Amino acid sequence: MKEVLGEVERWRAAGRRVAVARVVAVEGSGPRDPGATMAVSEDGEVAGSVSGGCVEGAVVEQALEVLAGDGVARLCTFGYSDDEAFAVGLTCGGTVHVFVEPLDW
Repeated sequence: MKEVLGEVERWRAAGRRVAVARVVAVEGSGPRDPGATMAVSEDGEVAGSVSGGCVEGAVVEQALEVLAGDGVARLCTFGYSDDEAFAVGLTCGGTVHVFVEPLDW
C-alpha cells in the first residue's frame, strides 16, 4: 500500500473517487503475494500492481465497475482454468484472489 499512497493522496486532493484492489490470497503459484495493492482513480489512472502485469487490465476493469456502479466491494478470482485469466496472461498455474473496494474518504 505504501507504494500507492502518494498517488491516492493526489487523487483525493483533486476530488477523484478511488478504488483499491488487494491480493488477499494466492493458491499455488502466483505473480504477487497477498498484500500487493493497486489503486485506480475514476479516470482510469493506476498506481501499484497486483500481478506484475498479467491480470492488471482485468482488475482495472473491476475497479472502474465498482466506482461506476453501486460502490459494492467484490472479490475477484483469476485462475489458470479461468478463460478470462488465461486470456489476460495468467499462465503461472495458480489462482489469485483480489478484493476490490471503493476508498471511502
